[in-house]
Amino acid sequence: MYRWHRWPALILLGAWVLQATAQGTIDFKGYYKNLLVDSRTSFPLEEDYTLDLNRLRIEARGRAAAWAGFEVQYDHETFLGSFLDTAQFQQLKAARPASYWNLEDDYLDRGSVFARHRLHRGFATLNAPVADFLIGRQRVAWGSGRFWNPTDLLNPFNPIAVEREERPGVDAVLVQRNLGPLSRLSLAYAPQRDTPSSRGVHYRTNVASTDVALLLGEFRGDRVAGIDMVGRIGEGGLRLEAARTERGAGVDFSRAVAGFDYAFANTLVLSIEYYYNGEGTKEQGQYDFARLQAGSIQNVARRYIGVQALYDITPLLRSDNALIVNSDDGSRFFSPRLVYSVASNVDAAIGVQLFGGHVGSEYAAFHDAYFGYVQWFF
Repeated sequence: MYRWHRWPALILLGAWVLQATAQGTIDFKGYYKNLLVDSRTSFPLEEDYTLDLNRLRIEARGRAAAWAGFEVQYDHETFLGSFLDTAQFQQLKAARPASYWNLEDDYLDRGSVFARHRLHRGFATLNAPVADFLIGRQRVAWGSGRFWNPTDLLNPFNPIAVEREERPGVDAVLVQRNLGPLSRLSLAYAPQRDTPSSRGVHYRTNVASTDVALLLGEFRGDRVAGIDMVGRIGEGGLRLEAARTERGAGVDFSRAVAGFDYAFANTLVLSIEYYYNGEGTKEQGQYDFARLQAGSIQNVARRYIGVQALYDITPLLRSDNALIVNSDDGSRFFSPRLVYSVASNVDAAIGVQLFGGHVGSEYAAFHDAYFGYVQWFF
């Protein structure tokens, strides 16, 4: 249930929504999505399962005044299928959300059906002459990588997730000041309950037609300095992103991504990334699968290659393919999907996640997954 310390922010946000609705300055949209997945769990037990996820997301954006705006994304999710009987689901259900405010609640749990509602996004924007202030659950999008983001430390995501487009938010205060047409200074503070809070300074500008961003901060106890550059070589785009982390007790490491993007005339868009993960290890016997399962890290080894290929087969049919190879142990992840535009506001897709490698390698620890979804936007 929602606890007392959440109510002041929720009441203020709700009042702004009602005021904007009365003034006619609010926009509503959203989607309904039915996702069906058939696979086998890897942690803590291996169990076959089928999952039928139904999500209704309602989005509201508006302005309560000339200087005050808001955005709310509110989810209702219903889970059906044998996944509810697995040990992995019981762990996920018992785990506390990583966000500072626990703005979600289960309202139906009958064994064969599980339902919850949650605030996916919910933040207010205050525009002042000195700066813009964003307060609440939001996406702080730092970094330019497709699969990996060494400088995107407030909103890390899993590159092998079925819903790659779903990015988590963070409960934070973000202060942004424009220093010119192409320059911006950002300050972020994200409180935590069970780990040290995060705070960072992010400066973005353009130098010789190259976007350059510098990062300095402390994230969950780690001191981090990073740089992100996006430019062009000929007709292609070049991305370089790196971060140096000091954890204390002599634990220091670097992470870096080099990426190249190219759009061909036949609608094929190809992205290639090389990722160096200094936090990982080359020794398979030292792979930290426990942290990987908990979501505190996204990979366990050192060197990776990622490839994404998008291609419009017809104006209504799109092919979306992702490949990740662990260069240290040779294991691999491949996920092709086809997305068909049934109508102007309805998409349908089918896809598969294929994992391969020898016993003990990273991606051999996971099992193939087959999925499909229908998504209606309104």
